[in-house]
Amino acid sequence: MNDSVPPRPSRTREPMPAWFYALVLVRRDDRFLLVEETDHGGGWYVPAGRVEPGETLTVAALREVREEAGIDVRLTGVYRCEHTCFDEGVRLRVIFAAEPVDDTPPKSVPDEHTLRADWFTPEEAGALRLRAEEVTSLLAMAATTAPAALDVVRSIVR
Repeated sequence: MNDSVPPRPSRTREPMPAWFYALVLVRRDDRFLLVEETDHGGGWYVPAGRVEPGETLTVAALREVREEAGIDVRLTGVYRCEHTCFDEGVRLRVIFAAEPVDDTPPKSVPDEHTLRADWFTPEEAGALRLRAEEVTSLLAMAATTAPAALDVVRSIVR
């Protein structure tokens, strides 16, 4: 009897473009951190951005909040992962939960990343000029839903 496993046939596939994004819902009491953007037509949005080459999703999340809002946060969980298919590739967004590490106020001086950042209740945010309507539903989700444990996101760096 032969216990050897035959080699698997090669399954060469064409590469598919993929973009990975980290969105961060930072909560302090009943308020959420929003940033007023310079890109994408302006408006208020949650701290978010593309994962850079060689960067993990969690490191990207922390970096984006620091760059866009000027504060450091602690990631506390994951609300969801969103996989979107397009003709030209796919997008994966991970929506993280976070809290500030201290009482440092958000940035108030514009730079190349954002104009400013501030804390808003979901109701107050609804009265702002938002970059996208999804901000309202993201904040409503975060206000009423507990995130999953952070360890559902696992990065393997080689």
